[in-house]
Amino acid sequence: MAAGAVDVPLEYVRLGLRFDRLEPGFVDAYTGEARLRAQVADEPAPQPHQLRDQARALLAELDSAALPHPRTAYLRGQLTGLECSARKLGGEPVGFIAEVEAYFQVSVALGDPAEYAAAHAELEQLLPGSGTLAERYAVHRRREECPPARLEEAVHALSSALRDRVRGQYGLPEAETVRYEVVTDKPWSGFNYYEGDYRSRVAINADLPHRLAQLPHLVAHESYPGHHTEHCRKERGLVERAQHLEHTVFLVNTPECLMAEGLADLGVEASIGDGWGPWAADVLGDLGLRFDGHLAERVAAAAAPLNRVRQDAAILLHDRGADPDVVIAHLQRWGLVSHDRAVQQLRFLTDPLWRAYISTYVEGFDLLSAWLAARPAGQPVADRFLRLLDEPLTPAVVTAELAGA
Repeated sequence: MAAGAVDVPLEYVRLGLRFDRLEPGFVDAYTGEARLRAQVADEPAPQPHQLRDQARALLAELDSAALPHPRTAYLRGQLTGLECSARKLGGEPVGFIAEVEAYFQVSVALGDPAEYAAAHAELEQLLPGSGTLAERYAVHRRREECPPARLEEAVHALSSALRDRVRGQYGLPEAETVRYEVVTDKPWSGFNYYEGDYRSRVAINADLPHRLAQLPHLVAHESYPGHHTEHCRKERGLVERAQHLEHTVFLVNTPECLMAEGLADLGVEASIGDGWGPWAADVLGDLGLRFDGHLAERVAAAAAPLNRVRQDAAILLHDRGADPDVVIAHLQRWGLVSHDRAVQQLRFLTDPLWRAYISTYVEGFDLLSAWLAARPAGQPVADRFLRLLDEPLTPAVVTAELAGA
């Protein structure tokens, strides 16, 4: 590095740590030197306008930083997200759609009710009987619920089975570990706290009913081959081997979140693929926990388009100024969820830190699903998915690759 030049990756890490002082929880994971975090903690309390100006200054330095293009593209996306966060924290009005685009490099819009209606029609065929579709869907979901006292046992069984598969497919550090704990009073169903040195703590929210058919997705998302696996492989490859300091900190409301949530939501597809329902039924059946794996897989595929309804709710609430009761009704009508579940989803959408985050799941899954499907002829899913685990890809880069394909 030339004398006097700004070390952009180092200053980016410092900036991210400063955000956490202003908004606790902004740093989702930090695996860098404790000394650096202590230095930031000893600084005067930061102000939003200072963080905004620092983000802008680092963006201006990027082109002269002589970093390889992938690192430059990654840091540009991250810093753009941070600049927007600083403006919002400073009280500047930022429209919801503009906020999502600045954070995650995607443009969002309301979903098509015709697609939701088609999904409802398919579910009607899969779930015959009396009562409304919402009532039959609720009965089906209740039938699959895991007894709360068996939740931890079921999670451990699925985690062990998925871990074995992921070790063979993608490779993991020998010493990696995941510790599970059951928590309450959270706006999410599960959360991965990556602690560094290939260790994760995964919290499962017991306030929500957990379905046996959904547990494989939850465990795959948080652990194998989702967040835990990605953190392990990037810590070993990008941080330890390549010395890319910027990957020692994981910051919310940045493009890396959309990539991380998208790949995590593809975890079951990337580790098991077709037949995941019967596979999970066999694993849980050994514990005496029974559900129809074939039906669960078909219902999940039919209901997949309804995933977008949650993002609709955020757009209606924050961009269209809809009354919360109207948003809850939209979630109930098209998402086929109960009133209580809709209220829980609304809680996530109104959290100041997390209100835009729903788009990481909706747009992340759709973008990376399309990208996986567009892989070269003959390339296994695992080979393509490995790029998501190892490379600092961004939504903009993936979108450009899709356009090129």
